[in-house]
Amino acid sequence: MNHLNPLEEEIMQLFWELEKAFPKEIIAYLKEPIPPYNTVLSTIRKLEKEGYLAFRRFGKSHQYYPLVKKGEYSRSFFKKLYHKYLNSDKAELLSYFMEEEDMDTEDIKKLLKSMKDKNHD
Repeated sequence: MNHLNPLEEEIMQLFWELEKAFPKEIIAYLKEPIPPYNTVLSTIRKLEKEGYLAFRRFGKSHQYYPLVKKGEYSRSFFKKLYHKYLNSDKAELLSYFMEEEDMDTEDIKKLLKSMKDKNHD
């Protein structure tokens, strides 16, 4: 799965939230500065060609919907970051969360307990 550029990601976030939309609806939700209509439409068509979106025809209009689930994209994106930037090092990953996200040992204990509980289900 390819990494999305910022506009592609913003558009996909909207499709995941809305579940289906026409291009004009997506434009209405985009953050400023809003790109030209043709840029948005080209981006949506690119996402469709790459398998992220599909569409239903309504006359000359197309209503798009996501084929890729948000969680699927997130896992793929995180896995790439983990392997490429953290060298698949679990200690480095934990260190990142402790330093950058202000996790403390209590947070880690809660996380471990939660993981153990899931494994016993």
